[in-house]
Amino acid sequence: MKYFIKLNLVSMLYALIIFIPIRFMGELYRVSRLTGWEFNTVQTIGYIVIVIEFIIGTLLIIFLTRNLLRGRKANFWTVILWVPYFVLFVYIIASLFPITYEGDMLSPGAGFIMIGILMVYPLYVLIINFIGFTSDDKGINTV
Repeated sequence: MKYFIKLNLVSMLYALIIFIPIRFMGELYRVSRLTGWEFNTVQTIGYIVIVIEFIIGTLLIIFLTRNLLRGRKANFWTVILWVPYFVLFVYIIASLFPITYEGDMLSPGAGFIMIGILMVYPLYVLIINFIGFTSDDKGINTV
């Protein structure tokens, strides 16, 4: 049961790693309007935050996969398990902070980019799982 909870915790972190950049990409117009900053400034800051979050999140996930999940084959369930958490995060944030101003709506092109990112993301999760799975030093057990 403990392993199941750890697996879901790591899956939730996978969902957060992709949710934060996608949500921030969708909120650029709103942040620009509410802060009064120019859109290009918000966009530059946003992309820097996204890259930093992705790097730190990747390192954190690799660390957790090695130490919490300990190289089990069941780790590969995270390739699928992040999806319900992602949907839950999107639903909660969309319910709490709905778009009420039409100027904050995204263009259809941004939606296609987000769909493309979400289609490639399971491959990223699979690669991180392979890194955590193969880097586990088991060594030779001598008694």
